[in-house]
Amino acid sequence: MSLLQFEATRTEHPVDLIERLAAHNRWPFDRDDEDEISISVAGSWTDYNIAFTWLSDLEALHVACAFDLKAPTLRKVELTSLISLINEQLWVGHFDMWPNEGVVMFRHALLLAGGAALNGPQCQTVLASAVRACERYYQAFQFVVWAGKTGREAIDTVMLETKGEA
Repeated sequence: MSLLQFEATRTEHPVDLIERLAAHNRWPFDRDDEDEISISVAGSWTDYNIAFTWLSDLEALHVACAFDLKAPTLRKVELTSLISLINEQLWVGHFDMWPNEGVVMFRHALLLAGGAALNGPQCQTVLASAVRACERYYQAFQFVVWAGKTGREAIDTVMLETKGEA
């Protein structure tokens, strides 16, 4: 099987669109490189640092959403178990932990191969899904790190759906 080589011309750099989205929403952002931008978005539980990186060789926009949680060495195994349980629940994207730093983050990529154009709704959707996933499971990570819960106990607690208001 041979791979076809196809060069497509982009009318706009994908990170430029992300920058406009951040500016429009008045989110603080930092763009030190043409292919990268980092945005700060406030959530219900914490602030999220969302990094968008354009990978030109793959024609993909990588999204990484991190929050202030560093895994203590003694809790890394249980956090890895929790991440596995959470990833079974996700349809798009996944959680990951950088082993050396112990930082937990949500990751996803939009493939734009063949010159596919990125649009505003796509950007908003991927950003919202990253924040929504982090918000949904933030407490589970806290239960494992600070309350000493197992991954199973933590996910069972956050998966409990409540009805109505007290």
